[in-house]
Amino acid sequence: MLYRRLGRTEGEVSILGFGTMRFPVIGGDDTRIDKEKAIQMIRYAIDSGVNYIDTAYPYHGGMSETVLGKALENGYREKVYLATKLPSWLVTSREDMDRYLNEQLERLKTNYIDFYLLHALNRDFWNIVKKHDVLDFLDSALKEGKIKYTGFSFHDNFDLFKEVIDSYPWTLCQIQYNFMDENFQAGKEDLLHAASKGLGVVIMEPMRGGYLVSNVPPEVQEIWDSAGTQRSPVEWSLRYLWDYPEISVVLSGMSDIKQVEDNVKLAAEGFPDSLTVEERKLISRVKEIYRSKTRVNCTGCRYCMPCPSGVNIPENFKFLNNAEMFDNAEGEKALYSGLEGQASNCTECGQCEEKCPQKTPIREMLKEVVRLFGK
Repeated sequence: MLYRRLGRTEGEVSILGFGTMRFPVIGGDDTRIDKEKAIQMIRYAIDSGVNYIDTAYPYHGGMSETVLGKALENGYREKVYLATKLPSWLVTSREDMDRYLNEQLERLKTNYIDFYLLHALNRDFWNIVKKHDVLDFLDSALKEGKIKYTGFSFHDNFDLFKEVIDSYPWTLCQIQYNFMDENFQAGKEDLLHAASKGLGVVIMEPMRGGYLVSNVPPEVQEIWDSAGTQRSPVEWSLRYLWDYPEISVVLSGMSDIKQVEDNVKLAAEGFPDSLTVEERKLISRVKEIYRSKTRVNCTGCRYCMPCPSGVNIPENFKFLNNAEMFDNAEGEKALYSGLEGQASNCTECGQCEEKCPQKTPIREMLKEVVRLFGK
């Protein structure tokens, strides 16, 4: 296992972190974690050198923290840095934040959290927690010893990212990043800016929720197979990220023991700046093939938002593009069915197109979403 310094901490973290949002479950019920298998996976990872474990209040319907707390008994808690998150969207008062933290400490069977993050910050959630004095809450939790370090996970644009970073002496940030998402939300710009400010950088969605490593198109697999060094799509995805010296730890939401075993082995080779020029070109070729399959040129910048009719334009386009890029229309349709702000709500007012920096024909493409997924 390789280790790197995480932000302003004195210790080092494993370059592979265990994300506990995709545990094996029983009967397809996300809240019924197979505890025996999950605990086996966590302890195997820790015994193999993984020392960064990430969870959150809502994962597995609230059961992730509880099962993790059980897994960290018998001396395992002392071997890891534990990260969890305040459910920003549920906060309605200053007292709520203390209540959630105390509940999480109880679930996790611990007296302190190493890294306590504000979860899934976007403009709306940031405004909510600011309104209820979240920075005072963090100061108090640090002073009381309930948390050791602070951070945030992020889902918005670069302007908000800079605002959040400048608001508090954070230790780390957690962002979505992979070779397909260099420009998603703030992407690479986020990553480099955070590192320049001395923050540790934690990466989530290194394989884009598994899309980059399952149902790989033949033309993409052909490129991977042409490499001088043979690697699986999983290894290419992880090596791409570990190649950045600015990245401290990459989270993997592992769902079976084989994935844990494989990823632990890969983490022994994840040195920074180790990919060759040719290997980087190869990854760029794969990226271009995926990009060529996109239906709509949307970067997720959200300049088109808010929509007066309540359409979540970037999310609609994300489902459309994923369906095409990864040949998974049925899977995306199932996810789309739960989306608030579906494309069918569009009244074709055109305000979004006036604000879109990509000059995307948004109204026409929303009709494509309806044609593919229905109302």
